[in-house]
Amino acid sequence: MTPDTPPEPIETFIARWEAAEASERSNASLFLTELCDLLGLPHPDPAGDDNAYIFERDVTFRKHDGSTAPGRIDLYKRGCFVLEAKQGSDTGTGKIGHGRRGSPGYEQAMIKARNQADRYIRALPHDEGRPPFLLVADIGHVIEIFAEFSRSGGTYLPFPSPGSHRVALSDLRKPEIRDRLRLIWTDPLALDPSRRAARVTREVADKLAKLALSLEKNGEEPHTVARFLMRCLFTMFAEDVNLLGKYGFQPFTRLLEDIAEDPASFVPMIEELWGKMNTGGYSTALRLNLLQFNGGLFAEARALPLDKEQIRLLIASAECDWRDVEPAIFGTLLERALDPVERHKLGAHYTPRAYVERLVLPTVIAPVREEWDAVLAAAIKHDNDGKRKESIRELKAFHRRLCHLRILDPACGSGNFLYVTLEHLKRIEGEVLDTLQGFGETQSSLDLAGESVDPHQLLGIEINPRAAAIAELVLWIGALQGHFRNRGNVMPPQPIIRDFKNIECRDALITADGTEPVLDPEGRPVTHWDGRSTKPHPVTGLPVPDESARVPEVRYLNPRKAEWPEADYIIGNPPFIGASRMRDALGDGYTDTVRTVHNDIAESSDFVMYWWNHAAELVAQGKARRFGFVTTNSLKQTFNRRVLEKHLTGKPPVHLAYAVPDHPWVDDGAAVRIAMTSLAPGEGHGELHTVTQETDEGTDGYSVELLTKTGRIGADLTIGPDVASAVALRANGNLSNRGVSLFGSGFIVSREDATKLGLGKLSGTENIIREYRNGKDITAKSRDVLVIDCFGLTLDTLSKSYPEIFQWLLERVKPERDNNKRESRKKNWWLFGETNPKLRQQLNGLPLYISSVETSKPVPFAPELPCTIRVHPRASAVQIPCCPQVRQAMLHGA
Repeated sequence: MTPDTPPEPIETFIARWEAAEASERSNASLFLTELCDLLGLPHPDPAGDDNAYIFERDVTFRKHDGSTAPGRIDLYKRGCFVLEAKQGSDTGTGKIGHGRRGSPGYEQAMIKARNQADRYIRALPHDEGRPPFLLVADIGHVIEIFAEFSRSGGTYLPFPSPGSHRVALSDLRKPEIRDRLRLIWTDPLALDPSRRAARVTREVADKLAKLALSLEKNGEEPHTVARFLMRCLFTMFAEDVNLLGKYGFQPFTRLLEDIAEDPASFVPMIEELWGKMNTGGYSTALRLNLLQFNGGLFAEARALPLDKEQIRLLIASAECDWRDVEPAIFGTLLERALDPVERHKLGAHYTPRAYVERLVLPTVIAPVREEWDAVLAAAIKHDNDGKRKESIRELKAFHRRLCHLRILDPACGSGNFLYVTLEHLKRIEGEVLDTLQGFGETQSSLDLAGESVDPHQLLGIEINPRAAAIAELVLWIGALQGHFRNRGNVMPPQPIIRDFKNIECRDALITADGTEPVLDPEGRPVTHWDGRSTKPHPVTGLPVPDESARVPEVRYLNPRKAEWPEADYIIGNPPFIGASRMRDALGDGYTDTVRTVHNDIAESSDFVMYWWNHAAELVAQGKARRFGFVTTNSLKQTFNRRVLEKHLTGKPPVHLAYAVPDHPWVDDGAAVRIAMTSLAPGEGHGELHTVTQETDEGTDGYSVELLTKTGRIGADLTIGPDVASAVALRANGNLSNRGVSLFGSGFIVSREDATKLGLGKLSGTENIIREYRNGKDITAKSRDVLVIDCFGLTLDTLSKSYPEIFQWLLERVKPERDNNKRESRKKNWWLFGETNPKLRQQLNGLPLYISSVETSKPVPFAPELPCTIRVHPRASAVQIPCCPQVRQAMLHGA
């Protein structure tokens, strides 16, 4: 059946099934077959070898004791849905109910059916994956729709939202409902709102970036431009969610269109509008009575003068559907759009929402939802016992607790993690309100003393003022989206946005009484590279540090550990800066202060471990229920792992409740590998998720499939024997060594470049230009490159004997080394950062040695000639001199 099909078949179908008797087993297959006919969908297939779309699909439940039990899915379509069918009645005699449809007993039975469907999904073979939809059908009455688009083991949530996830039989009259059901059968991922929202959000960010660039060319300060554009975009959002008037009226867009013909009126008209949005009242610009927005955003009503073309760019942004903007990625894109340095990354990867959810759900939402499930079960039991008032008290008490939860992100950036957490809390709130309504509470009584899940519960610390302001904006957009999803067209209380001061703009690790500039012996300010600005190299064109972008070094006065706001849960993505890069990125003064103040962490630990350690202390002390952080996947390496070991073996006990050891991520527009960990109090087991497959989906990152194991997770992020605590064998002392570390990509040359530099022509170059392999060359396809190794040469000897090589290194290595904070590396710029003379001495006289990769999960061994230089991209390869027996075996292919 197509959308243009006459309504007679629909009315016939509805009338036929409304009159059906309650018999799930007899009616389910027939009802679903006729529903397929109504929607123009193929019937399920007969049972066979594939069983991708069938009735009564067999599954096997595996119990904790190792035994199994059979189960059958009422209707299954691989990659689309699992459907559990029941049949109730309006008289209380139906198989589904403890009472008639709409009663709490009926609700309890539907919840049981949903849980049963979830068990079926978890029992599916791993290679089939989890379907994005879970359906519960009360035959002849309603189909409940739940979705989990990440398909990674999360909770199936009401779709499209609580209160609108039930498709009644009469709803089949609506074309949009029929289209929704067709897509669940045929193209379920097309219904994923984040995919549509990602496209819309990128379009919006592109337009705002063009406008920001044009305003900066007019001489406006980037900070001023950012605040102006944030007021513009919130006004566009308010227009599209009907906060400025009836939907479709588009008063702000129409105002911009009128002003475009008279740009001189832009500033006074827009400033009048924003002034009234701040206070509420009648706006002469829009000729409308406006709600009070306030919240600090419109306390400054300044508008920037725009020309016709700039107003047209603003109109193009306003014409986007701001209801579809995805705050989970909008903050990142907006930050790039408004930052002159980061704007070139606007088309780069952003962190997909599914990645953020992968940590937010087990860290925050799973324990909250576990409490909600227990409260719901208790409320239904009270009602079955004739104690409805007690049921309602239980539900309202949970709602109050939900509205007082506090979630902290101590490195919140533009608010992605906080927003995703807020949205899921709003969804749980929607389920609570929907349940209360089912218990007879009217809409007016659901105001619940004015309490609601809102941004005051989401706390953040962020050192970048622009990012902190964006985070506040993102949270309010998300909160209002959640409000209208839960409450329909009910207007939120005024002021619409409030300045809760929940995002603090400050450092998360240290605080001090003040700072003073660091001066050199001549009294001039000492500066360092800002850690982010680059310029194209004049020869290679590759980005290198821009030495002109410098910031002053400061000395901190009376420094001490920064305190974090009190919070129930801590979540976030602290900066990815390795221990060796901290001085380059942060400066000597800050690095030394952090390491002195946080002296319970070794200086060899990565920057993120200072956050991890502090959060772990709060969980161990009972000041937080759980925390979850994204770190680089070097978390399980020795120096970082020691921080985990300290807490996992300490008192009071804590345990890893969730971990993903190696996962794709996007950091500042660059693809990296990360780990996720979530720490909970007490002793216990956790879920370890291992990536089994990755599929590149462009700017939306990688689609990831995960394999889950349950058990005690060790500090090395594995389940099993505690190999991380193994001690070194003394008998192996001095048998192995790390490879060299370059600290300069300009040392690497192709064979063609090596020939140009004299290899094979000039005597001695074979000792300077040598074979080079890193860890990926061992474990994957070799790049077949060489490296310039000037070990043992003075600068004078290099320049006189090998002038071409000297010039190559001068142009390609020295600019990068000039910004290295270690004086020895800056001074000896033509040498590797770590030349490793000990290894060279060990290899002296050996015709062969074994090489392996220090950070690889499998341990590949490869025979090497001593002229080969091997390193790992970040951590050097292990190099083991061979004894004669091993050498002989390897040479013969053993």
